Amino acid sequence: MNWKLIFQLSLFGLAMAIATVFWISSTIEPVFWLIIFGICAYIIAKKCSKNYFFTGFFVSLVNCIWITSAHIIFFATYIHHHPQEAVMMSKMPMVGSPRLMMLLTGTVVGIISGVILGLFALVASRIVRKVQK
Repeated sequence: MNWKLIFQLSLFGLAMAIATVFWISSTIEPVFWLIIFGICAYIIAKKCSKNYFFTGFFVSLVNCIWITSAHIIFFATYIHHHPQEAVMMSKMPMVGSPRLMMLLTGTVVGIISGVILGLFALVASRIVRKVQK
């Protein structure tokens, strides 16, 4: 497993963590993630010789740590810039503990996005190998 590459690619997650707190709305956030996943999958396919899926999976888990941490640390600012998330949180089971709810939700989203990025990386590895032949 290439942990240096995993950490380096997770810096996209750190950038998105800060950007989603202050500037990027949840309506356009998926577009940014799609672009980031495409770039990461390509880089994983080029730099790794095996474990494509798990490299992508672990990149997303580290992203999850960056993003969830930023959203919890800057909770007031995040909620101020994302009123629709505040409304959604008020309807969730742990209304009295929004940071804990963010931690649990962020972990689930991190795992799901890890599977997605892992699959992207696996597909990209097959495409890149075919092109190189």
